[in-house]
Amino acid sequence: MNRDQISAASTSAVVISLVIAISAINPLSVNIIVPALTNMADGLGTDFGTVQLTLSSYLFATAIAQLIHGPLSDKFGRRPIILMGITIYVLASILCVAAASIWVVIAGRILQGFGAAAGFALGRAIVRDLYEREKAASMLGYVTMGFSTVPMIAPLIGGLISDHLGWRLIFVFVGVVGFLLLVAVYFALPETRRPMAEGQTRPGFFQSFRILSRIPAFWAYTLNLGFTVAGFFTFLGGTPFIATTLFGMTGTEYGIYYAFVPIGYFVGNWITAALAARLGIGVMIRSGNLVALVGAIGSIFLLASDWQSPFALFAPMYLVGLGYGLSLASCTAGAVSVRPVLAGAASGIAGSMQMGFGAMATVIVGALLSLTQSAMPMPILLTVLSVMGVAAGIWSRTART
Repeated sequence: MNRDQISAASTSAVVISLVIAISAINPLSVNIIVPALTNMADGLGTDFGTVQLTLSSYLFATAIAQLIHGPLSDKFGRRPIILMGITIYVLASILCVAAASIWVVIAGRILQGFGAAAGFALGRAIVRDLYEREKAASMLGYVTMGFSTVPMIAPLIGGLISDHLGWRLIFVFVGVVGFLLLVAVYFALPETRRPMAEGQTRPGFFQSFRILSRIPAFWAYTLNLGFTVAGFFTFLGGTPFIATTLFGMTGTEYGIYYAFVPIGYFVGNWITAALAARLGIGVMIRSGNLVALVGAIGSIFLLASDWQSPFALFAPMYLVGLGYGLSLASCTAGAVSVRPVLAGAASGIAGSMQMGFGAMATVIVGALLSLTQSAMPMPILLTVLSVMGVAAGIWSRTART
């Protein structure tokens, strides 16, 4: 390997490391507050349904923001949009620390979601800038494997901080993390947006949406992403109520058990990183969808048995997480590859659908759990979404590109 090759490999490693970091800020922000929701409700004098809006509002903001960040990054570049987003995220974290009411926290979470969406959406576009489709799926597997460790530890960190220092210190923690990331991006992230061929012009904001909306394969991949992520957020939004209210677990206990759930997701992404370039994204997507469906059905049987054990609640999600790890990176690579010059817009739309579906899932499962005071709505909704994911995966096999 000559000096130029070594330099290129070193630069690529730095960029991929930063992609992992800017992508990880989103799952960190989502997962770290989940064990603190009950304490937050008590501290601000509100109910669980209202405090859960700190989760769903964040997800809706992330969904909408990606529709903005993606096309803007195609026009102005990835780097300035990411810097702007992280800056907003840090300022929003400060607002949450100082909040005197739940509604100020919700406003801060909306701004946090808007800011974090830049890294979440554009990290995938950066990978597509650097690699072709099958290789991009493999690299996204490595990227996702890297930041999937965050959901393993974030609930435990959030539970410990909330139980011993108070929920406000969670926002101090994420604000410091955001500031350090802002410094790293400013000094180390180069611009990766691909130049246009001579004589070509970049599609405008709305033209990008029109072009992508007419490609069936894009919608097949994107819907698969949406249903899959909605399944994850069904679990994320439902388990705090089931664990603390129905099973009597503390926030710290929830964080410890939840820390093992992303192991399946980590393993699935490791398999994707190793095999996607050889087997192709279609095989990975359909295999992952089927594995996740088996796990969702298993969840119905365990929770229907009235076995009020953390094992009954968390064990099926190991299998579901494995399926998600097999399919998500390949779905993402497929969505951002239908028109490489529109990778930013495609990533924004796909990410928006992911977060939008996830936000709706948290609202639906929260309402159903509160209404029924039973654990069963969560696995049933998870299974329905898994079936829809299987259908979208089958469609992606024949959809026109």
